Amino acid sequence: MRPRGILVLSLVALSLVAATAACGLNVNTALPFEVRPGSIRPVPELAGVEITVGSKDFTEQIILGYIAELALEAAGADAVDLTNISGSNSSRYALLDGQVDLQWEYTGTGWLSYLGQDKPIPEEKAQYDAVSRADLKQNGIVWLPYSAVNNTYAFATTESYAAEHDLRTNSDMTRFLAQNPDEAVFCVETEFASRPDGMPGVRRTYGFQVRTTKTFGTGAIYSAVAGGTCNFGEVFTTDGRIAGLNLRVLADDKKFFPQYNAAVTMRKEFLDQHPRIADVMAPVSAALNNKEIIELNKKVDVDGGDPSKVARDWMIAKGFIT
Repeated sequence: MRPRGILVLSLVALSLVAATAACGLNVNTALPFEVRPGSIRPVPELAGVEITVGSKDFTEQIILGYIAELALEAAGADAVDLTNISGSNSSRYALLDGQVDLQWEYTGTGWLSYLGQDKPIPEEKAQYDAVSRADLKQNGIVWLPYSAVNNTYAFATTESYAAEHDLRTNSDMTRFLAQNPDEAVFCVETEFASRPDGMPGVRRTYGFQVRTTKTFGTGAIYSAVAGGTCNFGEVFTTDGRIAGLNLRVLADDKKFFPQYNAAVTMRKEFLDQHPRIADVMAPVSAALNNKEIIELNKKVDVDGGDPSKVARDWMIAKGFIT
């Protein structure tokens, strides 16, 4: 067992580099943080247990991944960092294939993208219950209790543009673009442009015009909208750059976009071997909500903070670790 509280890679973890290379995954460098127990107390059953934590490749996911690693370290486990996996499908495969033992996922993504459903469920708990039942039955994936973090999609524009054209909802945008089709310039990420809960579906629901679609990496969309490269951009409702760049999120008044509550997901066989992981993660999940995660995201994407340090500072502030 490695020194308590320091997130370093064991020799076993280093061997994962070769195993994951074929899928484009890389075990990340260690976090030089000493993690001591706070309200999360050492769990004898988890002492020295190696748990690989994954995440997708955007800020919120990386922060959540580090939060999980810090919690597990405080409980006595040896956390291996496999955050920042490129793309939802790759991160999902890593979990199913056993390259990752634990990662945060979103209920809407699980229901629509992984389970192939075409109709989201509007209510948070009902959506969580449906995806957790189906994913366990079909794929052996357990969803731990969901958090209040609901990172769904939305369209945003600048506050000045919205005020000038009296835009508050997607229906307002649709009416405006019907009268001003040359203004229908959208910035979206590549995945959103084609996924069923993205651009194709929302266009069918609202019927708005699109003159030009520009694709960007997720992080570039916010500055592209703020800088006038496009008039409307796909955003995530918990992203800190919304406040930092003075953007206005348009309300999804027809309730098209699904619920995207964040929850810890694990393979049932791994959780059955180490059931106390659920106890460790429960209070952390309960402490998270949109207000908390927006501020954490802002500290990275607006203020330039390091995701691992932002996660550490939040865990300390909440008393989970010392």
